[in-house]
Amino acid sequence: MTTGSPSRERRPDGAALVIAAVLAGLAVVIFWQTSQMRLPPLQQRVGPTVFPYVIATGLVLLAIGTVVSAMRGSFPERSKDNYAPIFWIVGGLIGQILLLSTAGFSIGTGVLFACTARAFGRGPLWQTFAIGTVFSFAVWFIFAKGLQLSLPAGVLERLLTTGTPF
Repeated sequence: MTTGSPSRERRPDGAALVIAAVLAGLAVVIFWQTSQMRLPPLQQRVGPTVFPYVIATGLVLLAIGTVVSAMRGSFPERSKDNYAPIFWIVGGLIGQILLLSTAGFSIGTGVLFACTARAFGRGPLWQTFAIGTVFSFAVWFIFAKGLQLSLPAGVLERLLTTGTPF
């Protein structure tokens, strides 16, 4: 005799099982690549292979734990995704990639900064673009002039360092 409400068992969490498979696959790749390393006999005991094996073992343990949690159904229910912020951030990243070679580091990274700020609901786009561009120029200046590292120079960088935009 039943009481009228069937017991609702949660099915295994498919997304968690996919994550577990990715973790296990990454561990297999790390194990395999590390086993292919050729080392001199002096470094065979404790050498450059120790930490990749430790990391791969940790990934296997995480994969096992994820499978167990997925089968038990112990992950909390996920909320519905809001795709607008994701599109803003991805659009900003695409804009930065496209602008790096033409407009330079400061302007390209300013676009990424502004789009990310917009995704998080901050300030008007023009204001966050200006803040991001100024901050990015400071980073470019420190790296390019102070550390002598190469970052893409664009119109703004050339204008402020040499006085001519070309």
